[in-house]
Amino acid sequence: MSLVRRAGKAATIALVAGTVGGAVLLTTEAVLARRRTYAQPALGLNLRTRHGEDNAPPLRLVMLGDSSALGVGVETVKDTVGGQLAALLAAPGGAARRVELSSVGVSGSRSADLATQVARALLGDRPDVAVILVGANDVIGLRSPGEAAGHLGTAVRRLREAGVEVVVGTCPDLGAARAIAPPLRQVVAYLGRRVARAQLRAVRAAGGAVVDLATETGPVFRADPATLCSDRYHPSADGYRVWAYALMPAVADAAGVSPTLP
Repeated sequence: MSLVRRAGKAATIALVAGTVGGAVLLTTEAVLARRRTYAQPALGLNLRTRHGEDNAPPLRLVMLGDSSALGVGVETVKDTVGGQLAALLAAPGGAARRVELSSVGVSGSRSADLATQVARALLGDRPDVAVILVGANDVIGLRSPGEAAGHLGTAVRRLREAGVEVVVGTCPDLGAARAIAPPLRQVVAYLGRRVARAQLRAVRAAGGAVVDLATETGPVFRADPATLCSDRYHPSADGYRVWAYALMPAVADAAGVSPTLP
C-alpha cells in the first residue's frame, strides 16, 4: 500500500472515529441535560397585575410563549420580563400609562402551541400590545426552523388582524446556557440562531415587530453568570431585566409611548 493510500485510510478512520465519538458525547450530554433539575413555574399561569396610577390611560399588555413569558426562574411578578416592561411603561414622566399586565404563556411551549395561547389572549378585553417569547423549546425539540417560524407567523398574523400590536423576542442565545455542556452547547446555539433567523422573516412578513434577543443580549448573558437563575438555564431577575431593556423600545413604539429607560 502506498504512503498516500495509507494516509488516506488513516484519515478516513480518524474521521469516522471522531464522528462516532462526537455523536456518543453529544448523546450523553443531551441525556445529562434532560436529567438536570430545572426551575419550575412559581407564578400562576394566568398572572394579572396592574402598574401605574389609576387615573392614567390604560394599556393592556399580554405575554405569550414559553417559560420566559411566564417568568420561570423568578418568584415575583415584578421580576419577570413582563413585570419589568410594565414598570417601565408605567413609570412617571413622559406618556405614562396604567399598564394592565397578563400572561397566557405556558412553560415548555413550542411555537405550535401559540394558537391556543392566542385564543386565550383574545378572550375578553382585547390587548393593546402582545409580547411573544418563544423558540428555545423548538430548538430542544429539534423542530424545523421553517415549521416553527410558520406557527409563529400565523400567531402574529391572527393578533394583528384582531387589532393587537405585536412584538416578538426571538430565540435567545442558547450558547449562554451553562446547564448545557460543550460541545452540545455550541450545537444548540447554532440551531437557535437558525430558528431566530427564520423567526425574523416570519414575524416581519406577518406585520409584527421583532427584537433579535440573541444578538442584542447574548453577549451579556455569556459574560455574566448572574443573568441566569440557579438552574443555569432560565434567566434570573437580572437576566429578565436585560431582556426587558432590549424589548422596551419596540414595545413602547407599539404602545405609542415614549420609552422610559433610566
